[in-house]
Amino acid sequence: MIEAVGIVELTSVGIGMAVQDAMLKAADVRILLARTICSGKYIIAITGKVADVNTAVDDGLAAAPEGVIDHGVIARIHPQVFKALGSAVELHVALPGSAAPEVPKALGVVETYSGVSVLQAADAAAKAGQVTIFRLHLAMALGGKGYLLMSGSVMDVRTAVEAAAELVRAKGLLVSALTIPGPSRELFAEYI
Repeated sequence: MIEAVGIVELTSVGIGMAVQDAMLKAADVRILLARTICSGKYIIAITGKVADVNTAVDDGLAAAPEGVIDHGVIARIHPQVFKALGSAVELHVALPGSAAPEVPKALGVVETYSGVSVLQAADAAAKAGQVTIFRLHLAMALGGKGYLLMSGSVMDVRTAVEAAAELVRAKGLLVSALTIPGPSRELFAEYI
């Protein structure tokens, strides 16, 4: 299990590289992700022990007096987050006209203005309800926004969506958060 993940999102590739360097020099952490994202932004995700990740994020932020869009540390990140981020979640829904498993009782959607906040939202959702996070889209081809999709019972999806939305809303980065009870099979066609 990953003990902690620290994430910093920046407005500049150059500043991002300086922050990444500062983070790696600050503590015993390793890079999970460091790359450009839309629209010309840079995101860094590190892992390590909670104290080391906190130190690295703090030192990274100190190296970027300007250009920080969002940042955070997630302790004991839920395993579903990385599965969904890596598109490794199988959702068993058949397309119209084929015999197959039932359509999930509800679809939850949370959309954010930053890559950091969508990762935090996914973790909060996974920890709040018995849901399957099957899609986690991080900033590419969305103008830098992120979104997550989850399925489960209506009650669990509502609980998970609200937990995710509350966290992102507090940061002022929520675009939308909704639960769709009884979604049609066609809504899932792109994701199965």
